[in-house]
Amino acid sequence: MSWKTNISKPSNDKSNLRQSDGAHILVIRLSALGDVAMLAPILRVVAATYPGLKITLLTRAFFAPIFTDIPNVSVYEADINGFHSGVFGLSRLAKDLRDLGIDAVADMHDVLRSNVLKSVFYFYGIPVKQIDKGRSEKKALTAANNKGFKQLKATHERYADVFAELGYPIDLSLHEFPEKQKISPNTGEITGKNPLKWIGVAPFAQHNSKVYPLDLMEKVLSQLNSAGKIQVFLFGGGQKEAAMLEELAEKYERVTSIAGKLKFEEELALISNLDAMLSMDSGNAHLAAMYGIPVITLWGVTHPYTGFKSFEQPLENCVLPDLNKYPQIPTSIYGNKVPDGYEDVMRTISPELVVLKINSVLNLP
Repeated sequence: MSWKTNISKPSNDKSNLRQSDGAHILVIRLSALGDVAMLAPILRVVAATYPGLKITLLTRAFFAPIFTDIPNVSVYEADINGFHSGVFGLSRLAKDLRDLGIDAVADMHDVLRSNVLKSVFYFYGIPVKQIDKGRSEKKALTAANNKGFKQLKATHERYADVFAELGYPIDLSLHEFPEKQKISPNTGEITGKNPLKWIGVAPFAQHNSKVYPLDLMEKVLSQLNSAGKIQVFLFGGGQKEAAMLEELAEKYERVTSIAGKLKFEEELALISNLDAMLSMDSGNAHLAAMYGIPVITLWGVTHPYTGFKSFEQPLENCVLPDLNKYPQIPTSIYGNKVPDGYEDVMRTISPELVVLKINSVLNLP
């Protein structure tokens, strides 16, 4: 449940700053990985369209490497579980951010913490524009009955709308993907050099309802390995996932786990050099998409109509369960609600279909 102030805008409203050369915008997006990664293309276009604009992104320090190559964008660490926790901590944070000389705020999160910051910024006379998450539309889309089944506005467009409200409209069609990053010596020792196609596979997600069953994923890996044309790199986070992926990789000659072996910035560099990424509806899909890497996403009880399809990825690269058998999909936006009988929806996606989609994207027979 989000908390919002009902205070009217201050009289010295500066919400449209387009005429202000060298204006300083604070962008707030505290989590999660995928939502933060979806900001990258937007900030890239904003920076290219308005080169005099300074942007400070308030987010976790861990996410900073995502934005290192975007001009005039700096990351300010939000220590929301420590120094910046609670109302008093957030008030200190707002004061520190004000002292940076920010002129306006783009709240891309609209949660309790960002709304506390909003109320403090009001008293400083700093205008705040917030993302319209389309909550009523999403509620209709995820309803069990009388579902409003239609494509909703993409999250990327919702982010862009906030900048437009501040006086900085952008044209997302002008977006240019960054170049491939240089792979570190440490990464090179793991990947080696070979003429094969490089595929990233990220088999996990925050909720089990969005995770392709491991036994089926093994069949996918087995078929890719047997074909001898693809080198697979497994992506994951945390000790448990790393152990599972290492055990999985040991079974196949052309499958390597990089989980727990690289720094985040090294993972990003590797992702930028992939030929494709196979991912769940999760953060890795958005990390690959921000480099223009073709992404095949496997969907469970969520659906690309919710607005979380990866940036500039075609809908045909979204592999869905049998919607005739499971008509309530999407059952939720994030995969946290699974109706009875919907636990195994992803088993209607065959390994053969996944491999066929990968080969199609890579132009392999």
